[in-house]
Amino acid sequence: MQPELQAWTVLASLILTFLTASPLPLAEKITSLPGQPRVSFQQFAGYVTIDEKQKRSLFYYFVEAQTAPASKPLVLWLNGGPGCSSIGAGAFCEHGPFKPSGNILLKNEYSWNKEANMLYLESPAGVGFSYSANESFYTSVNDQKTAEDNLVFLSRWFLKFPEYKNRDLFITGESYGGHYVPQLAKLIVQSKINYFNLKGIAIGNPLLEFNTDFNSRAEYLWSHGLISDSTYESFTSVCNNSQIRRQIIQTGTLTPVCAEVYSLVSRQVSKLIDAYDVTLDVCVSSLSSQSLVLNRLQGTEKIDVCVEDETYIYLNRKDVQKALHALLVGVSGWSICSDTLRYDMRNLEIPTVHDVGALVKAGIRVLVYSGDQDSVLPLTGTRSVVNGLAKELGLNTTVPYGAWFGGRQVAGWTQVYGDILSFATIRGASHEAPFSQPERSLVLFNAFLAGKPLPQSL
Repeated sequence: MQPELQAWTVLASLILTFLTASPLPLAEKITSLPGQPRVSFQQFAGYVTIDEKQKRSLFYYFVEAQTAPASKPLVLWLNGGPGCSSIGAGAFCEHGPFKPSGNILLKNEYSWNKEANMLYLESPAGVGFSYSANESFYTSVNDQKTAEDNLVFLSRWFLKFPEYKNRDLFITGESYGGHYVPQLAKLIVQSKINYFNLKGIAIGNPLLEFNTDFNSRAEYLWSHGLISDSTYESFTSVCNNSQIRRQIIQTGTLTPVCAEVYSLVSRQVSKLIDAYDVTLDVCVSSLSSQSLVLNRLQGTEKIDVCVEDETYIYLNRKDVQKALHALLVGVSGWSICSDTLRYDMRNLEIPTVHDVGALVKAGIRVLVYSGDQDSVLPLTGTRSVVNGLAKELGLNTTVPYGAWFGGRQVAGWTQVYGDILSFATIRGASHEAPFSQPERSLVLFNAFLAGKPLPQSL
């Protein structure tokens, strides 16, 4: 080949590559969030349209890995609720790169983007900055629709960020993420889309099986000294927790018998105990009514117990919304959990443990973990569900139940079945484990991504 022709061929190839490649969406790149420290990694935020006709769009916040993002996996994070924000909770209160403190953002030393490229999604529409111009959508949301929309989101997100196609993909979440995560993962496996390189899922303090998960609360509260012997007996035999939950879901009211038990439990536990972490303090602030419902906790480390209040204030700042390219559509402000969404709460009773089993059969690694101070979805119920699933699948124990270590301390307990299904507790952690035990949660996250057992010795 003549040198001139060879040079032209190379140039033509470069031009073709430039024209056919989809560069990072520069319009959605975050130059800098108000008050943030200087960082070297890139951040993006914006919308992916799910339904053009109904103008339904989901909002995302994407943070590249702090080092070598091209070689790190992609991790999608989904908070639960149903109807709570992955950006407000997951990104800004748990394991994102920053946490609000007054008018500034503090660097999170235990951010999960140390290990992965983190994608936070506010889903379904009606949560956080995600919206539907046709507000009738908000009255008919269910698990199936959420999973389908999340699949469309991820498919179209890859069009914005094509360099992440075929990258190792992990889907993670907590609480009602016990529905969102395995249901989305199952759709991905069924879709057979070749650029979804799904490797594993991890779900923390998840709702997997309604009766088992909720009825484990009575024993948990009793064993931690929060209710008396006689109240424990009433809470198990007169009217149990799943009966109470079911009555609220189906009718919005309780029978007199269940109302009496519910009132007795509430009085003994006290309104000033956060059910999501029974050992730690709650935030007492101007938003204390919300603080007592959600997860504002104080650990042995210096944890800001009011970080959700501060996140609420931060994400409602106009300059922050502008930096995030976020819109307020049909709402007056951003909220941690949606007031407009009318989720079909009957979906809570649909077991998702069978979806988890289907993923294990498909060769997808599964980690189920529990912050051990959560009384809402306690480790006792979760451990029982996982152990039952392992028996059902015929998986032998490959790592026997025992302590695992992080930071030269016992960080929790773990058991592994068949090298593909794992259960772990995080010692001293809340319902939102990375919030109250960030260092231990990062150790667990790192081992999960690497496909390695948790360290069982110093």
